[in-house]
Amino acid sequence: MRPLKYSINLTLDGCCGHEEMLTDEELHRHWAGRLAQADALLFGRVTYEMMESAWREPARTGVRPEWMPEWMAPFGQTIDAARKYVVSSTLKQVDWNAELVRGDLGMAVQRLKQQPGRGIFLGGVTLPLALAQLGLIDEYEFVVHPRITGHGPRLFEGLPRHLDLKLVGRQEFGSGAVALRYEPATKA
Repeated sequence: MRPLKYSINLTLDGCCGHEEMLTDEELHRHWAGRLAQADALLFGRVTYEMMESAWREPARTGVRPEWMPEWMAPFGQTIDAARKYVVSSTLKQVDWNAELVRGDLGMAVQRLKQQPGRGIFLGGVTLPLALAQLGLIDEYEFVVHPRITGHGPRLFEGLPRHLDLKLVGRQEFGSGAVALRYEPATKA
């Protein structure tokens, strides 16, 4: 069974708004490597559209937008090439090597996990909350940035019960960010 691995950037005060994060070449190499370890990506509509608008065109055309340093290109190429599954009840269709996921969320994700392979990489905020409630996430990675924002979206807002996790890995970056990997303390 393929594991479902959730990863996200957040600040010390728990903000997970992507515009609040620090970024550098080392972190982008980390993220490209993490994406490359999975057979597929699983996103909700908002994350899918955000990633597509930022990474699809530069990867396809080779023309980087003015805001994008050259060292971001490997991440863009990795995410562009990845198989994507998109959970959405509002999108009529997707492309960018993507397929819509419909119906019962738990059953649909279980079917994806049961396929052979190395793993599924999960991103976003809303979809991971639903999947955490269903006990379907096998690994959590939080890349904690040395920043306090005092505002922004927070992870797992509204989770009805706590989740106990055990630390399984840690990586420090030159920027002061720290990647912390956890697994559920008890399997669902």
